[in-house]
Amino acid sequence: MTVTDSPRTASVPADLPDAMERLARDLGPGPFAHLCLFVSPGADLAALCGRAAQLFPRATICGCTTAGEITAQGYDEGQAVAFALPAGGFETEVLVFERIDRLDARQVVADLLRARQALSLRAAHLPHECAVLLVDGLSGQEDGLVAALSGALGAVPMAGGSAADGGQFRRTLLYAHGRVMENAAALVLIRSRGAVRPFSLDNLNPTPVCMVVTEADPARRIVSRINDEPAAREYARLMGVAPDLLSPFVFAAHPVMVRAGGRHHARAVQGVQADGSLLFFSAVAEGLVLTLAAPGNMADHLQQELTALARNGAPSAILGFDCLFRKIDAQGRQQVRDISDILARHRVSGFSTYGEQIGAMHVNQTLTGFAFYPPGVVP
Repeated sequence: MTVTDSPRTASVPADLPDAMERLARDLGPGPFAHLCLFVSPGADLAALCGRAAQLFPRATICGCTTAGEITAQGYDEGQAVAFALPAGGFETEVLVFERIDRLDARQVVADLLRARQALSLRAAHLPHECAVLLVDGLSGQEDGLVAALSGALGAVPMAGGSAADGGQFRRTLLYAHGRVMENAAALVLIRSRGAVRPFSLDNLNPTPVCMVVTEADPARRIVSRINDEPAAREYARLMGVAPDLLSPFVFAAHPVMVRAGGRHHARAVQGVQADGSLLFFSAVAEGLVLTLAAPGNMADHLQQELTALARNGAPSAILGFDCLFRKIDAQGRQQVRDISDILARHRVSGFSTYGEQIGAMHVNQTLTGFAFYPPGVVP
């Protein structure tokens, strides 16, 4: 893979009348196999992606709205970010799953197996595989979707992010196959000439403080009671704060964790309901033991983990899906500039999400994604 066959990234203010033309100029000449667009929710996603289809007729195109973008400046706002895969080094196949609240898992598996076979026949000369998932971040369906997809993907690594709308939690949009959609997901199957390494990192550590979910509605991601007490009040008590002080900054600084697959994973709280229940970003079931998390230094941890990705050779690009609550926590700890500098230095591009996907899991409060390497580098 030459430099011209490595992933290319660019960003411009999303409200520019010629935003896509400027992105195309900054990306350089194609052809491209695929183009991902991560777009500020105030912009016209359909217009941008539609123009991209005209400018890059050979490329598959997908995109989504965000809760902020990751650009060459690190954390950013109001941008349109392009992550492009040149045709010289990549081949792709895009699957769209609509009405994911009524997902037919058997059909998902069948469609995915057919797509993998078709891509394998076209791109047998490209030895490395991965899959990128974009999903409606307000659908509440990520847990079931990744469970269905991971079974058909087998050893192929999958990572992705949940579309967002700037923290408004009203309407999150996806674009694929020429249309803007809700209650949907797009899966990009990728074959690459160079190695691709998945990662998922967080700076959270479990504490001795545990609690038991005693009443919940996992389908709606609502926890009504913890330790048989009203959920918000008990959560606040265990943190040592007054219930009326619960806010996104508190949720970001004090998430809870569940143990699965030999490690702890964050379950971020989205907000407090009028009845005192807690709305989560992921499904939480009755009987689940939640552990209060203690964050470590986010900037130090991020620098350490991204440096480790380059231990045997630097990635040519990193595609990152970063939970909105990581940015909120960074703001509360006055670390935004430090973290932005680290993201920029390691050439991370992507967006702030309402949740992340890694393998068979839907997770929260992580930076998850893929590092793309030149041929000859074994990560």
